[in-house]
Amino acid sequence: MTTPKKAAPEPHVEASRIREGLPFPLGATWDGLGVNFAIFSANATKVELCVFDDAGEVELERIELPEYTDEIFHGYLPDAHPGLIYGYRVYGPYDPQNGHRFNHHKLLIDPYAKQLVGQLKWSEALFGYTIGHPDADLSFDERDSAPFVPKCKVIDPAHTWGHDHRVSVPWDRTIIYETHVRGISMRHPSVPEAVRGTFAGLMVDDLLEHIRTLGVSSVELMPIHAFVNDQHLLHKGMTNYWGYNSLAFFAPDPRYLASGKIAEFKEMVAHLHEANLEVILDVVYNHTAEGNEQGPTLSMRGIDNVSYYRVMPDDKRFYINDSGTGNTLDLSHPCVLQMVTDSLRYWASEMHVDGFRFDLATILGRYHDGFDERHSFLVACRQDPILRQVKMIAEPWDIGPGGYQVGRFPPGWVEWNDRFRDTVRAFWKGDDGQLADFAARMTASGEMFNQRGRRPYASMNFVTAHDGFTMNDLVSYNDKHNEANDENNQDGSNNNLSWNHGVEGPTDDPEINALRQRQMRNFFATLLLAQGTPMLVAGDEFARTQHGNNNAYCQDSEIGWVNWNLSEDGKALLKFVKRLIKLRLTYPVLRRGRFLVGNDNEDIGVKDVTWLAPDGSEMSTEQWHDGHGRCLGMLLDGRAQETGIRRKGADATLLLVVNAHHDIVNFLLPEVPDGGFWSCMLDTNQPSIRGQERFDFSHEYSVTGRSLLLFELQHEEED
Repeated sequence: MTTPKKAAPEPHVEASRIREGLPFPLGATWDGLGVNFAIFSANATKVELCVFDDAGEVELERIELPEYTDEIFHGYLPDAHPGLIYGYRVYGPYDPQNGHRFNHHKLLIDPYAKQLVGQLKWSEALFGYTIGHPDADLSFDERDSAPFVPKCKVIDPAHTWGHDHRVSVPWDRTIIYETHVRGISMRHPSVPEAVRGTFAGLMVDDLLEHIRTLGVSSVELMPIHAFVNDQHLLHKGMTNYWGYNSLAFFAPDPRYLASGKIAEFKEMVAHLHEANLEVILDVVYNHTAEGNEQGPTLSMRGIDNVSYYRVMPDDKRFYINDSGTGNTLDLSHPCVLQMVTDSLRYWASEMHVDGFRFDLATILGRYHDGFDERHSFLVACRQDPILRQVKMIAEPWDIGPGGYQVGRFPPGWVEWNDRFRDTVRAFWKGDDGQLADFAARMTASGEMFNQRGRRPYASMNFVTAHDGFTMNDLVSYNDKHNEANDENNQDGSNNNLSWNHGVEGPTDDPEINALRQRQMRNFFATLLLAQGTPMLVAGDEFARTQHGNNNAYCQDSEIGWVNWNLSEDGKALLKFVKRLIKLRLTYPVLRRGRFLVGNDNEDIGVKDVTWLAPDGSEMSTEQWHDGHGRCLGMLLDGRAQETGIRRKGADATLLLVVNAHHDIVNFLLPEVPDGGFWSCMLDTNQPSIRGQERFDFSHEYSVTGRSLLLFELQHEEED
């Protein structure tokens, strides 16, 4: 921690320069003639605008905002221009026991700042109280924090977008590709060294071409909002690599701007759109980097702590910690709700972002008495004319009371489905009693999502995510190996449902490696052939490894970066995944807009899905409850009703066969009306199969242990 130097004399205030300005819009807004400044605080007594030199190092003047309208302090600085560097000092009571933590000695970041300059430098001066004082956070620290805080920068929002437009991929054709701005480009051979780890690095043609030709529709970027590197990580020589520690919700992190200009993000979006790829941002509106009562005063804590954060009702000194990070934003407060929705609209409209994935989204829908699907935030998103047009994805859990809400978000939302992850992992690992749950996951978990007109795509299916093992590590390690995180391997989940297939980590055993490769193909095939919306993690498509680390949040290193030096097995897996994605997009029956329920449709005489036992008969109740059952057929009838109109469909009819047993199971291929024979389109044991071979009805197909097959119904050619 840096020891602060003696404070410089306070800058002179030139009150005559400031004009009244307007309370709207919030933030710093350039109108061509000057800059309007507006900041919300319900409990402050005075706000000073602090202007700095171009380097953000010398405070040139402090100007009191002259007007206060509807809890908004505001003023207008004529002749100010984009590029002006500023921050705020906010005056008011320092009364932590009643939730107030105003301290005008601390320079504060504008919550609406569109760009930050400089990095946070950890110092005792950042804290509103004096560290080591007997009264702890009840004490008051008078040291100036300005030398250690990032500064805000006024921007010119003008940008020539050309022909750029939102890609707007339909949900049934959406395949998410989760990645990290630094991680995906740091080791890519075509990305110039100077732009690796930045938005500019993601524009490089070869990198974009890989993503485009993979066949995914949407690139989901892990947090790019400006964030803080935790002090304890810096002491260890590590960083908060993932970025789930937001500091400013309107500003991209300066470290991701190779050019130092906001336009770089917009150019990246335009390049991705040109490649017909959507841009989805992983956003963290549940908490901020200011932490609990012992954390630094950087922005909202010093602007109006009791308005921005949820505090304990019986002792406002302490914070409600539903996020597990020390504090929780209070979206039940109208001005906090406005800030978050303003941020979302900014990224969607000004930055052309196509959607958002909300970290710990349950918090955003929780009032003080629990989660409410009619929470103001969820209602606001649904009725907003901009936000209701973009993709909204919830991580529907947190550690707060009633935190697990999978399937309970309102219509219009898509939700991460961890039940898919856990069931699919357990099934292919060979655990008992998984067959019925596996069938439910393959049909978009209708028991959770088939309500209120929601569609199968509401279930976002995933086997791996940034948080946990990579696909390669899932089949290579029984246990986590997070020693590099320097937390005695205590961090990260112990419930991985993984299997090393006989050896922990890499091995030269050809049989184990062959089985691991087949299991990865099984996972990918299950994910991409199931109903719902699939999500892949960057690098999994060619068997990237993190060497058993299942919590690489602090690994801005070879562990956390994607290694583009592909092995022969990696190249083969990549080819297989591309083919799977092509199959998914080719056959609409694999991504139906209606839930598959397995009931007879009397109007057209067709079942949308029929579950088959290995002998070709329909699964019986006893077979569903057989804990040792590991083989199942899923017959998807292309003649099933496709929409609300009662008529037969015209899709292909497919048969999916899964066998998680360790040995061969003979499966009797069923006879289907209007068909002549089956062709095998996919076999995870024989990835080169392409459907050339014919298999007659009642053929007994030997399904290799731990494999998945896809058959297409073919019609006899007429003479």
